[in-house]
Amino acid sequence: MRIAAVGTALPPHFYDQDTLIRAFEALWTKEHHNTARVRQLHEAVQVGGRHLALPMEAYAELKDFGDANDAWIRVGLDVGQQALEQALALAGLTPRDVDALFTASVTGVATPSLDARLFHRMDLRPDLVRVPIFGLGCVAGAAGLSRVHDYLTAWPDKVAVLLSVELCSLTLQRQDLSVANLIASGLFGDGAAAVVCVGRDRARRLGLDHAPKVVATASRLYPDSERVMGWDIGPRGFRVILDKSVPQVVRTYLRDDVDSFLATRQLTRRDVDTWVCHPGGPAVLKAFEDVLDLSPGALAVTWRSLREVGNLSSASVLFVLRDTLYDHRPAAGSAGMLLAMGPGFCSELVLMRW
Repeated sequence: MRIAAVGTALPPHFYDQDTLIRAFEALWTKEHHNTARVRQLHEAVQVGGRHLALPMEAYAELKDFGDANDAWIRVGLDVGQQALEQALALAGLTPRDVDALFTASVTGVATPSLDARLFHRMDLRPDLVRVPIFGLGCVAGAAGLSRVHDYLTAWPDKVAVLLSVELCSLTLQRQDLSVANLIASGLFGDGAAAVVCVGRDRARRLGLDHAPKVVATASRLYPDSERVMGWDIGPRGFRVILDKSVPQVVRTYLRDDVDSFLATRQLTRRDVDTWVCHPGGPAVLKAFEDVLDLSPGALAVTWRSLREVGNLSSASVLFVLRDTLYDHRPAAGSAGMLLAMGPGFCSELVLMRW
């Protein structure tokens, strides 16, 4: 499988982190006994600002989960279409060229799903293969690429697209004063990303043999980790589960998983020149750096993405992939590793050749 192009889209409503912190302080000043703690937690995530699905004042008008989910559908279709159209244009393809559309999100629900609704907005073919993915959260950007790779291995003459749409701000629980919700309200942002991929035979016909290649993928689930990350779903929608043990799970498992995976291709971590990692947060990124023995600056693109737009759940690692592909293009033929972790608790590893 070759990666032909990556497109991204962000909602137009951008707020720097200090503006957002002041808004949360005002929101929780009567309910929280220590609003200084809100600022401390938000500053600790090292996010400089975020794009939001709605203007900040509009969130008070969302009365329940139904209102929030309606906004997710409306805005999600807009940014999803923008990301998809941008990626196809960069690849020199049209919506009619797409044989399969994999759509990942964990911040809203829709039936018909987003891919079907995009069919009614774009010139997608009626025989489009649709694969909506829900429940994988932050890992879905990497896992989605793996599933696209599976599809194109079976159908090497096809074009497949992974579209991630995440509007995390619409899941905010205004009444939840848990540490997990306070951290999430400072860490997560909104955005969409699309990756256009082509099978081996289609790549040759299109002259894309130079494009980055997915060589192999691997999935890992970890024991006794069901409550590490995810949602509790109730009348008000999605209530975040975000356990403090996430960095420790990284430290416990990731090194051996990466080493074992690379060994199947007669490689070691020293053979990997480029790391495309999900920006889960400062503690998670530090754990990545430590357990993988990464050199200083190896995750510079990931750290920058965290600062500029925050954690976009499944879309984040695809934003890092875009920045790596277009702004920091690795040497041709060099090895790269794309990885993310998420609810399950689990990890997904994608070995690439640039």
